[in-house]
Amino acid sequence: MSVLVPRPASTTMVVRDGEESLEVLMLRRSLRSDFVGGAYVFPGGAVDEGDHAPEMQALVTGRSAEQASRVLELDSGGLGYWVSAVRECFEEAGVLVADGPDGAPLSFEDPEVEKRFVEHRGALNAGERSFCEICLEESLTIPAHSVYYVGHWITPEGPPRRYDTRFFVTLAPAGQVAMQDDLETIHHMWVAPHDALAQHEEGLIEMITPTIWHLRFLERYATTGELVASMSELGAVPTIQPQVVVDEYGERQVVVPIDPNDFGPRNSRRDP
Repeated sequence: MSVLVPRPASTTMVVRDGEESLEVLMLRRSLRSDFVGGAYVFPGGAVDEGDHAPEMQALVTGRSAEQASRVLELDSGGLGYWVSAVRECFEEAGVLVADGPDGAPLSFEDPEVEKRFVEHRGALNAGERSFCEICLEESLTIPAHSVYYVGHWITPEGPPRRYDTRFFVTLAPAGQVAMQDDLETIHHMWVAPHDALAQHEEGLIEMITPTIWHLRFLERYATTGELVASMSELGAVPTIQPQVVVDEYGERQVVVPIDPNDFGPRNSRRDP
């Protein structure tokens, strides 16, 4: 039996400081979606050909193509995951991690700027414009050094859709307001990781295993400052490919082949 090759993908955890703790942006996928329909996830999706385009990658700052591939332990193509992470976050959540022509983080506080980017997002999601075209028109650059790589998960063998997903975390840009796209995603919420986990345990929301593990990872931090400070201690990011097994009662169970204590910051430095 042939095994479906997983498609490269990126997922972005956008975090901010809430009144009592760190909060993360989560989106509910459309109930009609073929992939985890109805589940709460982080913004993300497949890496597109355009994410690897030289003219797009020329707009990325803070990390070279060689550095990106080395960090992801790839021979080439690593920078495309960073571009995908930023693009998908804009498409699905309306949050764009970018620097404007003045070098400052992009803000939508000016109503005219906000209006333009609402139109850009609509055109991007409709396939009428590329992400690169938008960035070039607005003189944007993508600050890869502000988008931190924290996880690597591969869908178990068996499902009709499989992804080789890199997880990233970044701070919510000031002056921007998240909003679901009402296409692939139908609801959004800012939530403390421990609250999201509690809602899942109570059966109030549905989540998949990688989402749960990354919420447990975020749960360790009280503030975004603590989280960012820990990035230098993250160490090598392990590749995790769960297995689906059938227990003695005939129920399918997801088994993760790694100790939870080995997932997250460790006392070793990786290439910046």
